[in-house]
Amino acid sequence: MRNRLNCGKVFGRVICFLLGILILTQSSAAEVRASEYWPEAPETASPSGIVMEASTGTILYEKASLEQHYPASITKIMTALVALENSDLDEIVTFSDASIDETEGSGIARDYGEQMTMEQCLYAVMLASANECAYAVAEHVGGTVENFVAMMNEKAEELGCQNTHFANPHGLHDENHYTCCYDMALIAQAAYQNETFRIIVGTARYTIPPTNKHEEQTDLQNHNEMLYPFRTNRYVYDGCTGGKNGYTQSANSTLVTYAERDGFTLICVVMNTQSPNHWLDSINLFDYCFDNFQILNISENETKYTSADKNKSGALNDNEPFVDIDKDACIVLPKTAEFSDASSEITYDDVTNDTVGTISYQYAGHEVGKADIVKTGAAIEEYRFDNQTVEQEAESTETAETVSTIRIKPITIIIVIAVIVILGVIALFAKKFADNYYIIRHNMEVRRNRKNQFRKIKRRKDRRRRRR
Repeated sequence: MRNRLNCGKVFGRVICFLLGILILTQSSAAEVRASEYWPEAPETASPSGIVMEASTGTILYEKASLEQHYPASITKIMTALVALENSDLDEIVTFSDASIDETEGSGIARDYGEQMTMEQCLYAVMLASANECAYAVAEHVGGTVENFVAMMNEKAEELGCQNTHFANPHGLHDENHYTCCYDMALIAQAAYQNETFRIIVGTARYTIPPTNKHEEQTDLQNHNEMLYPFRTNRYVYDGCTGGKNGYTQSANSTLVTYAERDGFTLICVVMNTQSPNHWLDSINLFDYCFDNFQILNISENETKYTSADKNKSGALNDNEPFVDIDKDACIVLPKTAEFSDASSEITYDDVTNDTVGTISYQYAGHEVGKADIVKTGAAIEEYRFDNQTVEQEAESTETAETVSTIRIKPITIIIVIAVIVILGVIALFAKKFADNYYIIRHNMEVRRNRKNQFRKIKRRKDRRRRRR
């Protein structure tokens, strides 16, 4: 009986020991998972895609994002950006013969010599995907289409595009006209920073008034089905703020879309897919990101790089910091994570007159945002460290006040001036005498010698007279 009891106790201890190990193992695994967890993305039919947070550039999803594809009409995002940066909206664009003859596909039926403002042309480009308008804009801004295309490629290089080369401003097929989802996200991010571009791409309907070639107005509707039900309302997305779709037989369907909820702005790009997958995949990816990620302001949450505790006593703690974290900078994290879960690193590669460094944040192997360390322009204030300094300052103030109350009589001023004049005259004569001293002495000796000579001569004459 005792043996059975002992065996039961030993068995119970072993079970408890094993359960304890299991619990500890699960707890450790849970902690590791919590600190490194990145939400699992949905499956997409598009072979290439990406989702970027607009303000931070954080990549929340990517699939073959550097793979080269033909962009089709999403090219026009770069066309609009370059045009906006190099022209005014009220400039008059005249349609050349080439703009009509050398374009096909989508358009708004413009005529030779027709004139529209740059603003009207850009609405036609972005809402109706008008190829002839894109061509006319390129000629107007660049002088020639070739020059404008060179400007597009220069801008792509400036933005850091890795796999992009443009051959035209509209996106009609060309073997040398290609890009990738990552590069299109960079271009879309830069374009969205332009307020006029945001207004244009977010417009559902627009009307072009009569022109010199059209007596009636031209009504435009946005072809982006996620913003406006151009053909169907199946794909209209809550929070969509604009974008651009495209299609050619070689490119298949391409789509760039912007969406915003609670100040959280996303850019989704899908390429080389079949309709309606470009709409469906974009919707699923937006839902995935809005449901699983959050945006956090860095300056409001960062504690590792803040200045000394302002609640401490002492006059020195009232100083304004000389540097601070950019107030607008943010990071993007899964909703399961806290700000403190992200690791950070300070670099000093981009030092300018206004910044002294950059804080970069990483989480679960992802770059999730960064913040510039900016100069505040604070000045050093002087401090009074003891009573002696205060007393010395007070005495100096009293002395200054005393001196300022002394009254001087006019006669005193006259006497002082006269003495100064007399001394000046005496000094002048003394200087003149010193400068001519040797000359005067020489002249005196000469005179003395002459007198002696005259005396000798006179004595000789006297002697001669006496002898006679």
